[in-house]
Amino acid sequence: MKSKILALSKNEEFKNLLKKKKISNKYVTIFFGKLANKNKNKFNISFVTKKKIGNAVKRNKIKRRLRNIVNDAIKNITLRFDYSYLVIAKPTMLNNNYTIIKETLFRDLERI
Repeated sequence: MKSKILALSKNEEFKNLLKKKKISNKYVTIFFGKLANKNKNKFNISFVTKKKIGNAVKRNKIKRRLRNIVNDAIKNITLRFDYSYLVIAKPTMLNNNYTIIKETLFRDLERI
C-alpha cells in the first residue's frame, strides 16, 4: 500500500507555512494552513528537528516516532487533507514516553 504522506519540498512552502496558524505544546510546535498547488489526495506534512536536540541518531529517532504517530492518526482520527503541516520537535520529546507524546499529538491534531 502506498503511503498517503507527502513531505514538503520547497523552501517557499516552509516559509509560507511559518506565516500561517500554529499550535504548540510541550513536545512539538505544529504550523498549518492551506498552500496553493498541493495534492489534495495526499497528506502534506514535514518533520523538523533542530541540531540543538542532539546527534543524527537522536534526531532521526524523533522523526521516526513522529512519522509513526501521524500514520496512526491518519487511520484513527479525521484529519484535514487540504491543509499542509510543519511539525517542529522540541528537546523534551526525546526523554518522554511514546504513549504520552502520542496522546498529546492526537489531541492537537483533532483541534486543528
